[in-house]
Amino acid sequence: MDDETFWNMIDRCREQTQYPDERLSWLRGHLSGQPEAEIVQFQVSLDRALVPSFTWDLWAAADRILGWCSDDSFFYFRLWLVGLGRDMFERAARDPDALANAPEIKRLAGRSPRAWSHEEWPEWEELDYVAGRAFEDATGKTDDDFHDAMEALHVEGLDPREPVGERWDANRDGETARRLPRLSALFPTTEMV
Repeated sequence: MDDETFWNMIDRCREQTQYPDERLSWLRGHLSGQPEAEIVQFQVSLDRALVPSFTWDLWAAADRILGWCSDDSFFYFRLWLVGLGRDMFERAARDPDALANAPEIKRLAGRSPRAWSHEEWPEWEELDYVAGRAFEDATGKTDDDFHDAMEALHVEGLDPREPVGERWDANRDGETARRLPRLSALFPTTEMV
């Protein structure tokens, strides 16, 4: 599976429904009908797609939107960003402030994260498991077999150790207003000292 096929599948998934759980069902069903190698390649493509989004600037954007963002939350946020489709994903990876234009983000602005529904929440952890589950469905093999198949491909560079760029505090309004002006306006916060 090449990158184009991967992103086309993500776009088709988005066309099915707006609800993350239903998208996962569609993806799992679609992948389960593919050859074993294609299912494994979907995960490789997902992992490869995530690499350019592993930046301190995007992490700061996620931190500003969510109010606080751990390393796990940032990973799940990046998976959610994949679910927004290739165009939005690539724009946000290059310029995290572009997220201020995403309807999914605009709907969250001005509301407490406690008021966000499950469907609205900008994290999609389960996307990272869909290929493994489809692999099990299609082959009857285990999760360990799926990971063995991934390792057998010897794909390098899919797991960077540190985010790219300079780390900075998204809770400092002046810094955020300079680096993420549109998101800063949508998600104001009190200056942290």
